[in-house]
Amino acid sequence: MAPAKLLLVDDDETIRLTLGIILRKHGFNVTVAATVTEALKHISSEAFDVLLSDLHMPGAGDGLTVVSAMRHANPKAVTILLSSFPHMDAAAQAILLQTDEILVKPMDVTMLVEAIKQRLAAGPTRARLVESVAAILERSSDSTINDWYELVEKEETLMAIPMTFQQRSGHLPQVIRDLVLRLRSSKSLGSKELFSAAATEHGTVRRKQGYSAAMMVEESRILQVSVFNTLQKNLANIDFSVVLIGVMTIADEVDSQLSQAMKSYLAESIVDALPA
Repeated sequence: MAPAKLLLVDDDETIRLTLGIILRKHGFNVTVAATVTEALKHISSEAFDVLLSDLHMPGAGDGLTVVSAMRHANPKAVTILLSSFPHMDAAAQAILLQTDEILVKPMDVTMLVEAIKQRLAAGPTRARLVESVAAILERSSDSTINDWYELVEKEETLMAIPMTFQQRSGHLPQVIRDLVLRLRSSKSLGSKELFSAAATEHGTVRRKQGYSAAMMVEESRILQVSVFNTLQKNLANIDFSVVLIGVMTIADEVDSQLSQAMKSYLAESIVDALPA
């Protein structure tokens, strides 16, 4: 039987050297990586049976990024994180949704090897559906809109203008479709905005409905909160290897749409100010 292939990820050179030697002596075929980027390259080009990664890594990404990438590329692999913090609160629950086990450093080497073998024998805790940020937003469109509406209802300034649910939220399905399209495109952050007819129309409509500029901004802020709430509720499925760029893209696109809406809002204001 071929030795189990194990990817060891740790920025500490001493740990990589010593633990790598020990694991090889216990029959593992060990590949080491010093950074998240290096680990991702190995994951994309090789198949592994076990991932053993430090949770806290310097630079872009961390152990969760590596775990998420491994889940996506090789869902049958066992994933184990090493952490220096023995007491983790709410974050631990989110982490456990992504990885099979968390072990606390420093740990007796014999116990570590035994823990790896036991987890390898048991296999991954359960199959997980790993999704992109775009896929999560696409399937959660209705719940995101409902969450947005509940938050809007708590804002007295926005509710001062009476509207039906459709009048208040009718623009959001297209906004979310635009967000999904942007997330799936290769458009870089901060580049020239994609034209959105829906955003332009929204600005004109809100002006006619009596919204102030401050109300437009507040409505947009609540949208970002609702979108991020949706991602928070889907931590068990989210692909952590791309979540940061996804969140930044969402913020960029929502601001872009607000900018376009405000342009049409101001244009409508000028028209309103003209003599009849």
